[in-house]
Amino acid sequence: MLELKYDDKGLIPAVIQDAGTGEVLMVAYMNQESLRKTLETGKTHFFSRSRNKFWLKGESSGHFQTVKEILTDCDKDTLVIRVEQIGGACHLGYKTCFVHKIDEKGDLSGITQEKVFDPGSTYGH
Repeated sequence: MLELKYDDKGLIPAVIQDAGTGEVLMVAYMNQESLRKTLETGKTHFFSRSRNKFWLKGESSGHFQTVKEILTDCDKDTLVIRVEQIGGACHLGYKTCFVHKIDEKGDLSGITQEKVFDPGSTYGH
C-alpha cells in the first residue's frame, strides 16, 4: 500500500468532500486498518479518537458515504476523500459538520443550514 505519513498515533486526517458539489462534509481520522477497509468496501471507515475505536460511517444512522475518489496531498500526510453522501454527514442532523458561521468579531453568528434529519430519532439522544 502507498506509503502515507501517519502521525505518532498512527492516524492521518481525512477531509470528506461531496463529490458532486465540492462541499466539505466533515473531517475525520483514519488509521491503516480503516483506510484498507475503505478501499475494500467503497464505504468510508474511520478511527474515532474520542471512543478509541474503528467505525463505519453510517453504521448507526444509515447515512453511508460511497467513495468516488481518494486523493493525498503532496506531503502524503492528509487525505481528501470525495464521496456520495446518503443523508447527512453530521451527527447533529446537518448535511455537513461545518454549519456554525463566525462573524468578523470572532463570535458565532448562526447556523448556515437546516437539518436534514432528526438526530434524536436516529441516535436516540
